[in-house]
Amino acid sequence: MEKNTVSSSFYAYLTRLRWIKRWGLKRNAHEENVMEHSWEVSVIAHALALIKNRYFNGTVDANAVATAALYHDITEVITGDLPTPIKYHSEEIRNAYKEIEKQAEIELLNLLPSAIRADFEGLICHDKIPEEHLQIIKSADKISAYLKCQAELKAGNLEFEVAATQLALKIAESQQEEVIFFMQAFAPSCGLTLDGLMKTY
Repeated sequence: MEKNTVSSSFYAYLTRLRWIKRWGLKRNAHEENVMEHSWEVSVIAHALALIKNRYFNGTVDANAVATAALYHDITEVITGDLPTPIKYHSEEIRNAYKEIEKQAEIELLNLLPSAIRADFEGLICHDKIPEEHLQIIKSADKISAYLKCQAELKAGNLEFEVAATQLALKIAESQQEEVIFFMQAFAPSCGLTLDGLMKTY
């Protein structure tokens, strides 16, 4: 077993996620970084997993889903945030970016001490995460992006109008019952002011 003197820059990389801005091609009323986005996706994914289990007979590990969600954009500390319109502009670009992400996953994984590397593999490497977990995390990612768009529109920023419409359509088309539940139960109040929230008690 490795001694306590082992040195790793893994968490030094993670701390830099706060400097990576999302939605780089758009004017933002409220800037969002990858670190805060990852937290939001994690708590939404955790809720989706619990909803699936308690209301729709699911058997997913909600804690494992939440933890994997925390790391879902970790490779962007190397690749940066590639805006969705560019990432999905063509099949060639999409496939090339997937390969870059895989390489970044391996590089980050190799930064970890060998004794705990296997524990992180199922969090960092997307092809090691159960498909059911990935599906929940992807839905949580879309919901997070939708809420961001709604906040921008509320601030009068029409830059996010098309993105908000596209995300709303994708979420509405979801066949995941837990997603429908979340959007009905939790999403509407996210647009309230603090005073509005206080009145709901």
